[in-house]
Amino acid sequence: MSLDKATVSKIARLARIRVPDEDLEQLGDELNNILGWVEQLNEVDTADVPPMTSVVEMQLPRRQDVVNDGAYSEKVLGNAPDTENGFFVVPKVVE
Repeated sequence: MSLDKATVSKIARLARIRVPDEDLEQLGDELNNILGWVEQLNEVDTADVPPMTSVVEMQLPRRQDVVNDGAYSEKVLGNAPDTENGFFVVPKVVE
């Protein structure tokens, strides 16, 4: 695929990039090179390659999913202006 000056100008306008007319030809050549590399990548057979999230194969550490209170409720409640029986005390907002 070859990009002409009009197409390069439209791409620059859509990307909101101001490109002087004298630079359109050079930018077009660079974009054509990039598109050539993309076309080469499309030719690579990746049917037997499993999806990866990283180039380094590793297993994430896992922990048991246990429900607990965090074991530091006193520290959390220490910031509250008023507490009662291990809970925050707030003013009533229902009329």
